[in-house]
Amino acid sequence: MRVFLTGGRGRIGKAVIERLLPKGWHIRAADVIAGDSQPGLDVVQCDILDYAALYEAMRGCDVVVHMAAIPAPMLVSASDTFQINVAGTYNVFEAASRHGIKRVVQASSINAIGCAYNITDLHLHYLPIDEVHPIFTNDVYSFSKQTIEQIGEYYWRRDGISSVALRFPWVYPHDYLASDMYQERRSAAHTLYAELASLSEAERQQRLVQTKQHVIAYRHQRPQEYATIQTHPDIGYFGDDSLFRAFHVDYFNFWTFLDERDAAQAIEKSITAEYTGAHALFANDPINFWDYDTATLLRWFYPNIPVKGELSGSAALINSDKARQLIGFEPEFLVARLR
Repeated sequence: MRVFLTGGRGRIGKAVIERLLPKGWHIRAADVIAGDSQPGLDVVQCDILDYAALYEAMRGCDVVVHMAAIPAPMLVSASDTFQINVAGTYNVFEAASRHGIKRVVQASSINAIGCAYNITDLHLHYLPIDEVHPIFTNDVYSFSKQTIEQIGEYYWRRDGISSVALRFPWVYPHDYLASDMYQERRSAAHTLYAELASLSEAERQQRLVQTKQHVIAYRHQRPQEYATIQTHPDIGYFGDDSLFRAFHVDYFNFWTFLDERDAAQAIEKSITAEYTGAHALFANDPINFWDYDTATLLRWFYPNIPVKGELSGSAALINSDKARQLIGFEPEFLVARLR
């Protein structure tokens, strides 16, 4: 199998190389940053916005794994984020089409529905979220991810390229869950939840509502949409306010994450599985990041949102059943979760 991999120097790209090389696959990794080749791995310096160079670099490959992208909205300007993510993805699919390649796996994002970088509150119809949930993107990064999924659909209709757009959450380094940083943050989260549980219903509700309003007001200033995170003089960033962090970070991400090695696994299975068509798939751990009681999180942070099916224990709020059914995705590294 000859794989053309964009974004080979990125976190997921490196994990893909580490997973596939020992299996005897040949990988041609393209990135804007130069790197060293090794047996089975050809590294080429290539910008996905340079179609001619991209086309030549892809020559002779059987499948495409497209990981190159701007991974968050505050890293470059909004226009550059959209240009690189969308035009770059178009170039990748177009080059694949011209070479007769019929399988493309690309990195979409949980944000393709609109969540982590929203400038308004979430507009949830139900939980857990699945691939048929309505989309409500209102930031440029999330809109770019929504659009690249449509590019996959376009090339299926036009050229019969079967593709998977993996809606990854935050993909963490493989050793993160064993780190002191994770353990400290997890402990702080559980301390916060214990504090909330100790309050009367009225006191807890007042604190939750006020903090959520604070977070929404902050997000409405669009601090995450620009190249440098901005702060509003009357609002500020979350600093040491743990409940502000819980709303601003966890609530908008649904406490959903994935080990980089499982991201690579999802990519491998998206290459080898039997399917046709263009598919968007959520791929994430089946439990929430802090391994905390999901029913409590629902009651506190998502009151009045209908629940489809059963969410027992610390079950995730993003449903990966479609990935399990279509490509056989099952997280392999949950043993790293130290209770």
